[in-house]
Amino acid sequence: MEHRDWKVTYETFLSNPSILCGKLTTTLKRDIVLASHLKPLEKKDKMANGRNVLWNSYAVKTNHKQESKIELPQELERLPETSAEFYRDWRRCMKNNQERYHLLLQLGSQNLGRIFQTDLAFGLLGEFLMVLNKNARIEDCNAILDILENLSGTKRFGLNVELLSEKEKESCRQLFEKLQKMGTPLGDFPAVPQVPNEDGTDVTEIHCQAGEVVERKVLELMSLYHISLIMS
Repeated sequence: MEHRDWKVTYETFLSNPSILCGKLTTTLKRDIVLASHLKPLEKKDKMANGRNVLWNSYAVKTNHKQESKIELPQELERLPETSAEFYRDWRRCMKNNQERYHLLLQLGSQNLGRIFQTDLAFGLLGEFLMVLNKNARIEDCNAILDILENLSGTKRFGLNVELLSEKEKESCRQLFEKLQKMGTPLGDFPAVPQVPNEDGTDVTEIHCQAGEVVERKVLELMSLYHISLIMS
């Protein structure tokens, strides 16, 4: 229904609701009933603190999926700044893999590279790979690649790779396989219409170029982590 038609219908209904009751659609009747508890705003009424509030508290929530946000544990008062602080918090405060994954993303690749530049404790690299593998999401693809790249620049990285257990090596292989699929242009995703941007650039072309960058980075990191994949 157009805004103008709704306004006319609503004003007419307010002036003489008995005229329209027999002509209202089921949806319109339902909306009016659900909003019956609301009172019109007066001139003196103001929105406090500029908050955005739904005018109808019974607004339909179909197709609305609230993303679950994993917060850092309360025990963690601040993000670790040294390898000793990280190791302590990683062991004591992080209760599950999701919290550990969130901590890695919160710190980011540069901070992780700085923290472990001279000291990556034995076993941590394998734990990082397993956590990243279990929780990797397509929207975090670039962040994960950056983390892996910065970790490869830490001291004794080659030795840490050599000391990975078979389980950790398998997690590493699976992680790179996921990252490779995430970076494949339009792979495993439904085709999208080739609608150009405002500057005339084809959207599909941009996706392909970005995918090529990710693919190239994945291959470089696979070499550093001594991983080879046989893609079907």
